[in-house]
Amino acid sequence: MTLLKAFFAAHITLYGLAACQARPPATVAEPPLAAGPFRAEPEGPSPTRYRVIEGPVRAAKHMVVAANPIAAEAGRDILRAGGGAVDAAIATQLVLNLVEPQSSGIGGGGFLLYYSPKTGAVDSFEGRERAPASAHPKMFLGPDGKARDFSDVVAGGLSVGVPGVLRLMELAHGQYGKLPWARLFEPAIRIADEGFEISPRLRDAVVRDKHLKDFPESARYFFSAAGRARPVGYRLKNPAFAETLRAIAAKGADAFYKGEIARDIVSALANAQHNPAVMTEADLAAYTAKRGDAVCSLYRVWMVCGAPPPSSGGIATLQILGLLEGQAMDKLAPESLDAVHLIAEAGRLAYADRSRYVADPDFVSVPVDRLIDPGYLGARAKLISRTRAMGRAEPGEIEGNRAEFAPADDERGVSTSHISIVDGEGNAVAFTTSIENVFGSRVMVRGFLLNNQLTDFAFVPEVRGKPALERAEPGKRPRSSMSPTLVFDGSGKLVLVAGSPGGSRIIGFVANTLIATLDWNIDVQSAVALPHFGNRNGATELEQKTPIVGLKAKLEAMGHKVEIGDMTSGLHVIRVGPDGLTGGVDPRREGAASGD
Repeated sequence: MTLLKAFFAAHITLYGLAACQARPPATVAEPPLAAGPFRAEPEGPSPTRYRVIEGPVRAAKHMVVAANPIAAEAGRDILRAGGGAVDAAIATQLVLNLVEPQSSGIGGGGFLLYYSPKTGAVDSFEGRERAPASAHPKMFLGPDGKARDFSDVVAGGLSVGVPGVLRLMELAHGQYGKLPWARLFEPAIRIADEGFEISPRLRDAVVRDKHLKDFPESARYFFSAAGRARPVGYRLKNPAFAETLRAIAAKGADAFYKGEIARDIVSALANAQHNPAVMTEADLAAYTAKRGDAVCSLYRVWMVCGAPPPSSGGIATLQILGLLEGQAMDKLAPESLDAVHLIAEAGRLAYADRSRYVADPDFVSVPVDRLIDPGYLGARAKLISRTRAMGRAEPGEIEGNRAEFAPADDERGVSTSHISIVDGEGNAVAFTTSIENVFGSRVMVRGFLLNNQLTDFAFVPEVRGKPALERAEPGKRPRSSMSPTLVFDGSGKLVLVAGSPGGSRIIGFVANTLIATLDWNIDVQSAVALPHFGNRNGATELEQKTPIVGLKAKLEAMGHKVEIGDMTSGLHVIRVGPDGLTGGVDPRREGAASGD
């Protein structure tokens, strides 16, 4: 619960005021929006299509930005009823479980940052899924001792971690909620009973998925009796989920983690059509969410705060920014060769450290302070050439954290959701929530889908004779890239609430958006619509069907290996300024900003 003003004073005294001076913002024209079909990622939802969004949404009092307009309106209505930012986040998430079930829900987990201007505190609430007691390092190996294919293990019981999002929301509500817990469930219960119209993105995700039909409860919900995906506009009702929500509204999260719902989860996993697995009622009953401090650091004149481990998002985002601190980013055009090259090189270094050092801090000593230390990042930044790509980056050397572990596999999930909220008192929530892959494990229980987050663990438990950092272990939380982010100005005032889905690319999506808004002074709607690019310590990736692909040959001449493909984010951003709130909605998905 760091007090921002004290934090600023300490850092400015320690590192010197001169290093924090701002440069004049660049004047940048609004970028063009690309159009046309995009290739979906493996196991992904429908091909990305840009929407044309006419400028940012503005509000004077409060705002919710979420992945579906029905969910955003539900959160806004809670704010109108006197609820605070946490109340609105809970209501929004519960409705997203209905209208965007492929991305998040009570069968998954998440990371939430909360800011109160009254106290200057930034709290982190963590509800990451945990491996059940039956988990072990070799759980994703086949009979031949080799790693099974992701597509072979994603669906069914083996991939399911103990869900955490309900405990997270209950913990945050107990600290900062204003309306009664049960009141926050009313919008989702009503929509579950009355139904909602299936959106194009949900319908396309159902059509494209090759696992849903294999699970009877999921098949009955998403498909007609004839086996066809229900059409766009079909009014989909979920009475089973309404009853689940009524129980949790009345009895709290214990109704989920203990008793009949917990027994049904255990039974569904044990009897799953694919990869049956053991999760016990004791695994569910033992789950606890955590409240702690956000990971914060200065970037020029701003304080940027993100989620701590087991998410790598906060650390890696701050590292990318810190590695670029010495570069005059405001002098570079957003889609220029120099900007793409420098940000990609910073990404290589951040992702190298991420793979080497970040995991569940209950199992691994994570050197958080060292990883975001300006001196450490300044030394690492010297590896960046203005004219040549460095190739694959090696992690930095950190005293006391050498070579016990080998790098892990990367996250392969692409289905997550992000909610940004500012209420009428200036309280803010950045909440990234996920079930990992599209439709998670595809196992549906009482109207909600269970996650497949355990596939974020390393499938091979040893690399070159050393234990993988991200090997599965009982009770362990898999590393995440979720990056809910809050940004403050030099006086400690909130200026940005941000986050995105996108698997391990989330870090780059968020970092690029921060650079666009802070260094280039681009409005939030234009910032989230900029063409994507980045590097996860491999190829430099460029978003296809956007102007950025025109840099391919020049990047290759600098030594970059370049890949062009779909980079489907879901950036949802609120900028807080003297004229009120402005919301940025990613045109690649179905999100909306709603406020007064």
